[in-house]
Amino acid sequence: MPGRRSKSEKSDDGEKQLRRDPYEVLGVSRNSTDQEIKSAYRKMALKFHPDKNANDPKAADMFKEATFSYNILSDPDKRRQYDSSGFEAVESDSQELELDLSSLGAVNTMFAALFSKLGVPIKTTVSATVLEEALNGLVSIRPLALGQFISRRVEKQCAHFYSVTITEEEARAGFVCRVQSSDKSKFKLLYFDQEDNGGLSLALQEDSAKNGKVTSAGMYFLGFPVYRLDQTMNSIAAAKDPDTSFFKKLDGFQPCELTELKAGTHTFAVYGDNFFKSANYTIEVLCAAPFSEEKENLRNVEAQILSKRAEISKFESEYREVLAQFTEMTSRYAHEMQTIDELLKQRNEIHATYTVVPLKRSNSSKGRSKPSSKESKEDGEAREKRSTRERPRKKKWYNLHLRVDKRKAC
Repeated sequence: MPGRRSKSEKSDDGEKQLRRDPYEVLGVSRNSTDQEIKSAYRKMALKFHPDKNANDPKAADMFKEATFSYNILSDPDKRRQYDSSGFEAVESDSQELELDLSSLGAVNTMFAALFSKLGVPIKTTVSATVLEEALNGLVSIRPLALGQFISRRVEKQCAHFYSVTITEEEARAGFVCRVQSSDKSKFKLLYFDQEDNGGLSLALQEDSAKNGKVTSAGMYFLGFPVYRLDQTMNSIAAAKDPDTSFFKKLDGFQPCELTELKAGTHTFAVYGDNFFKSANYTIEVLCAAPFSEEKENLRNVEAQILSKRAEISKFESEYREVLAQFTEMTSRYAHEMQTIDELLKQRNEIHATYTVVPLKRSNSSKGRSKPSSKESKEDGEAREKRSTRERPRKKKWYNLHLRVDKRKAC
């Protein structure tokens, strides 16, 4: 199949770089099952992993290309989008970052830890060294009985392996493997298939999640489909839009690959997924026979969730349509309110020309300028003096005119 062009990658000369078809990269057909795709990716990851090809840039590119292809084909929604519209449909949404911590340097590991603390969803893969040792049968396995719990500490990017043996009756009743850390350590719970050569290949993986005061992870084999809820997709959607977060909340509700296990011996492992320190944990395996009521409740609740996911998908289109109409109506409401206010203002101004009487002024006074306060004061004093002079002076009764003869001595 010819390669498809991706908008997100460009070569140095500015032209779009040709990206190969994910099916071609992994060497699988379009109708391959999820298990076949997973097995093909596992083989390529072990072959081209940077731990084994430290000085080979081509191997590093092959590893990245295989990981990118697996991220598309391992997700049912992404695979369906790619099959219908190619890379453009897959790359239209933000993709979660997947890192193999065993291949990171100290500086990059610090950045990864910082992003994780800030809430950026970073998916990590199991170290290729651990997977290769398991595949070659070079790991030590500790037996774990049903109902028994073991508390240990696992170093970062290392794994502790456990074997669990179940009978036919216990397999029909179902059982649960659960791990928790009271220190809120970050870890992975792994399940391995037994290969013909005696080695172990990774089949299931559950990342730990915060649950109250602990971090925990669990695998359920109950004889009917059991689902897991991946919060990574919802975290990415929430960063874009709260409405999108709501409608995408159940998209990460996907069925587990295995629903039941046969009688015999099965292998689990706890992988230390912390960036800088080891992980404290407690592992326990329980038979589900005493929990028949809980199993039935779980089956009913998950069936309701699936039904609700289908309803929400239909409701989203209705909600978007009504929301668009509401936005249009609120915009029109604001426009109509502004228009009415302006019309009423114009009406009041016109009414004012009829109801308010303007002051009448003589023509002679129109040309005169208003005197200043100082000039007004001087004019007032002058008028007062003139009025004083013009007023007739009255004689007082004691104001007698005496004639004095200056020639006569007193």
